Amino acid sequence: MEVKVITDKNVWENFLLECKDKTFLQSWNWGEFQERMGNKFWRLGAFENDRLVGIALVLKIAARRGRFLLIQHGPVGRSLETLLKEAKRIAGEEKASFIRVASLLERNKDNKRLFQSLGFREAPIHANAYEATWKLDLASSEEELLVNMRKTTRYLIRQGLKNSELEITRSENPEDVAIYDKLNKEVARHQKFVPFSFQYVKNEFEVFSKTEQIQLFFGRYKGEVVASALVIFWSGVGFYHQAALLPQYNKIPIAYLLQWEAIKEAKKRGCSVYDFWGFTDPQKYPKHPWAGPTLFKMGFGGEKFEYIKTQDLPLSNKYWLTYIFEKLRKTKRGL
Repeated sequence: MEVKVITDKNVWENFLLECKDKTFLQSWNWGEFQERMGNKFWRLGAFENDRLVGIALVLKIAARRGRFLLIQHGPVGRSLETLLKEAKRIAGEEKASFIRVASLLERNKDNKRLFQSLGFREAPIHANAYEATWKLDLASSEEELLVNMRKTTRYLIRQGLKNSELEITRSENPEDVAIYDKLNKEVARHQKFVPFSFQYVKNEFEVFSKTEQIQLFFGRYKGEVVASALVIFWSGVGFYHQAALLPQYNKIPIAYLLQWEAIKEAKKRGCSVYDFWGFTDPQKYPKHPWAGPTLFKMGFGGEKFEYIKTQDLPLSNKYWLTYIFEKLRKTKRGL
């Protein structure tokens, strides 16, 4: 088994096209986005007899809490151990105190033991990428998708379609990111969270829009934008990546109508799956910040997918400073 840096976009994307478990956090464009953000990264490929069998987009994070390497929703394919060995070598050169992996391996005892055998331990926080999500199979017709929804969700969509004061518009124009950003910042003030910066969202949108893999959906009530979603369509999957809804309009069905239009667009583009991007069990954790949004997502039908918890591979004693810092921050946030 040999590890090489991959420089050919087609080689990278064609490999991912054949993989079932994947997200755009391992896409070629996500590397282009990281480059725009000024971050260092490596596109690693594991080859067996000159055949590509696994990949990993490895990102260097230099934060106040420490310097480390991050692999979000990867490695993809086979050769986990081989790719991690190369990541460990890079970590030494970059003076990283640990490697953090948010894998898409199923959450079970065997995979937990696998990471433990490689020296990993469960991270104190997740790696800014989901550890569980809700997915909808798009193989059914639109009418069948509606039938399989929760009764209330289906009713609200149909009511929304009848309401002439509600309108869903779409945009692939990067300039319209400013509309989303204004809306999201207002929601963040109400709900007391720190949103992604305007430059972050704009860079992401510009990178994916070059290959027509992203759209902004705007929900308008009486002509005013009150809801929005940023949806990525990549490698046969639609991703409901970011969204905002002004709280004073949560009694009207605009969010349901917007989501339905995004699902239909994913189906139109030939996507086989719609990924709602994040899940927490609302019955087990009713006070979790994602509990309400998860109930909303579940209403559209689908099933949950739970992956192994984010794993850390400590490489120096500096890791424990990061561990303590993140543990305290998690407690403070009530997570």
